[in-house]
Amino acid sequence: MNLVTRVRETAIAQPTKTAYHFMGSDTSYAEFDQSIARFASALRKLGVEKGDHVAFLLGNTPHFLTSFYATLRLGATAIPINPIYTPDEISFIIQNSDAKVVIALDMLLPLVEKASGAFPSVHTYVICETSPDTAEKLVALPDGVREKVKSYTQLVMSASPDVLPVEIAPDDNAVILYTSGTTGRPKGAMLTHENIFSNARDTADYLGYTESDKVIAALPVFHVFALTVVVNAPLLKGATILLVPRFSPQDVFDIARNQQATIFAGVPTMYNFLHQFPQANIEDFSTIRLAISGGSSLPVALLHNFENKFKVRISEGYGLSEASPVTCFNPLDRDRKPGSIGTSIVNVENRVVNELGVDVEVGEVGELIVRGPNVMKGYYKMPEETAHAIRNNWLYTGDLAKVDDEGYFYIVDRKKDLVIVGGYNVYPREVEEVLFAHPEILEAAVIGLPDIDFGEAVHAYVVVKDESLNQEALHEYCGKHLAKYKIPRSFEFLKELPKNTTGKILRRSLKDLALNK
Repeated sequence: MNLVTRVRETAIAQPTKTAYHFMGSDTSYAEFDQSIARFASALRKLGVEKGDHVAFLLGNTPHFLTSFYATLRLGATAIPINPIYTPDEISFIIQNSDAKVVIALDMLLPLVEKASGAFPSVHTYVICETSPDTAEKLVALPDGVREKVKSYTQLVMSASPDVLPVEIAPDDNAVILYTSGTTGRPKGAMLTHENIFSNARDTADYLGYTESDKVIAALPVFHVFALTVVVNAPLLKGATILLVPRFSPQDVFDIARNQQATIFAGVPTMYNFLHQFPQANIEDFSTIRLAISGGSSLPVALLHNFENKFKVRISEGYGLSEASPVTCFNPLDRDRKPGSIGTSIVNVENRVVNELGVDVEVGEVGELIVRGPNVMKGYYKMPEETAHAIRNNWLYTGDLAKVDDEGYFYIVDRKKDLVIVGGYNVYPREVEEVLFAHPEILEAAVIGLPDIDFGEAVHAYVVVKDESLNQEALHEYCGKHLAKYKIPRSFEFLKELPKNTTGKILRRSLKDLALNK
């Protein structure tokens, strides 16, 4: 069984069931399956064969859903790329991934035109039309470029839906997901069909997804969290995806209310924006039975504030690209523990170990390692990095964690984010939790900066409601809740914190900001 087969089964069994809703329009499973078959046929005519790599520069539109499943149907490998990456970032991934075809939104046509001769492996660029004047722009492309550029609409309209799926083995590559590159160049995590199918299945089962669910997809679908939790898992269960072009609190509340959504998944930043939205009220999320948080640690104060306002339980989980991504979630059939990422999902094992790979005692901090059918095959063309990440079939996550006596895991911090002050360990998340609990602080991020006397010093960035709040007041506040060595040496007040497209705070950008002053 794989994801493509599962969608086809639903299309046969429930052809009129809505697969996804987008911009006021519903698309049934039968229509979705036919569009997948047509585009797969079109890609085959372009020369895409089993094992080839197809890159996507697509956002939250039906083009992504169809392109992704059509690529898998051919046995080719999908390479999702964030379309708002810089040209240099996009170029690196296209070059490194050996993509044969690139599928892009029409707004990226100028970038495609410049890149058309830059990548020897790419022979075709497929442009997905979202603007009425795109056809004219395609015709006006210069000679030498026009031959490489095809219209998505024309390809689909002229293709036959009769193409049969290619035989796929569980260990065949389905996706190469490039990590965000926080420690250097992005690495391409090779995820197999078994990886992504098992994780979608096990996540859906653990969280109780059913065919009656309507799942809001406001997370960027090219990101692994969204790809599994709000795309593959719902489609595997025959549920409906409510596709939101881009996140905004108003759009999320509107679609939740108008479509009677049952599941919302977001990162902590999204929950913060939803909670702070002035026009929000409890009725907006009255049909939501489950709210899911991932991507980064959810501050406990925000969790309680959101739940108290909307009367919706948030289940926080944990994952990483190399694990397809989900390894833990707070269970729905027993107590949820604030601050915890929950327990291991079915078929996945999590452990906390020391530098020798030996389990630490309950409550002690160590590195989180993971094993299961969801763990990647390895990094594309990077055998040394693969050998470092996967040891004895265990994936070393690089995250510091602890586990309690009931098997609930807690992320303490990223290993690389640990701040060592005079020999004492300071975990940024602990300091951030204290800052986030302050009633006048909207956002907070903590980093370590070089210090002559103590090796490193704690530095905090905050976004505040009350601009009269000053360093002295925050020092005094932190002194009531933190040991002296954990108190930030200094605070910097910003209008907003730098984030990536999933809302994760970019600590490296903050460090660069501090060190370049």
